[in-house]
Amino acid sequence: MDWTIFQFLAPAIVASLIIAGIHAYLGLHVVERGVIFVDLSLAQIASLGAAIAVWQGYDPHSSAIYWMSLIFTLIGAVIFAVVKGQRARIPQEAIIGISYAVASAAVILALSKATGEAEHLRDMLVGNILAVQWPEVWLTGAIYLFIGVCHYVCRKRFLEISIDAQAAAARGVPVRLWDFFFYASFGFVVTRSVAIAGVLLVFCYLIVPSVAGMLFSERIGARLAIGWVMGTVVSMLGMYFSVQFDLPTGATIVCTFGLVLIAMAAARPLFRRSVSAASPAGRQVTAPQSSASRA
Repeated sequence: MDWTIFQFLAPAIVASLIIAGIHAYLGLHVVERGVIFVDLSLAQIASLGAAIAVWQGYDPHSSAIYWMSLIFTLIGAVIFAVVKGQRARIPQEAIIGISYAVASAAVILALSKATGEAEHLRDMLVGNILAVQWPEVWLTGAIYLFIGVCHYVCRKRFLEISIDAQAAAARGVPVRLWDFFFYASFGFVVTRSVAIAGVLLVFCYLIVPSVAGMLFSERIGARLAIGWVMGTVVSMLGMYFSVQFDLPTGATIVCTFGLVLIAMAAARPLFRRSVSAASPAGRQVTAPQSSASRA
């Protein structure tokens, strides 16, 4: 790859690494909470806000699109936080799935009244990360840095609720309020990421690195490190394959995530055998700890 191509890809590469960094962390909470599709649902709700703005005649690249998406995402965050706080017989995942289905249908209805609806739908699904420019990259990095600092300051409370919300509530923790803070910050990230990378790629950045970390470790820190490394490597590989074979960048990175995850899953038995062989003679490898005991 010559220097000219690298200069062209540099903003997209940096943007993908920034997105991978924060989504790998948020993915740990999503997996622990068992709300795997909350990212897709919030992303689709954000897309609904953007679709309504486009339907009303706003330019797809104007700031009005972002603010409309953010407003809709925060509404979704309120809904998910309230549902989590209620002891209802309806699982939260069911509400998330219904929200995703309704938002998806509403996006199609809104864009059916707008010109170029097929192009808008494609951009919302797979995005156009190659079109990102440096000012947008730096602004995204600043927003994610602020959110990352907030999560670091509140990391114990967020992790406590993600691992066992009922136990946290029994100790007097206002779970509903903390859930709103989590989903609101999550919504800020999703709204920004979807505008750059699209729904499918953002979902992969959130879930796949966390699942890959779970294959090789039960410790939160190790899983996060594995997720960060995987997100970085896959982003670079996906960009390379996209340029080398003239393929859509977002879809290429998504498929690369799938292939790398399959390869890691295939290598897991070998890794476990090597760990067992390296353990002291006569000592059995202990069973993985539960999430609660790790905390």
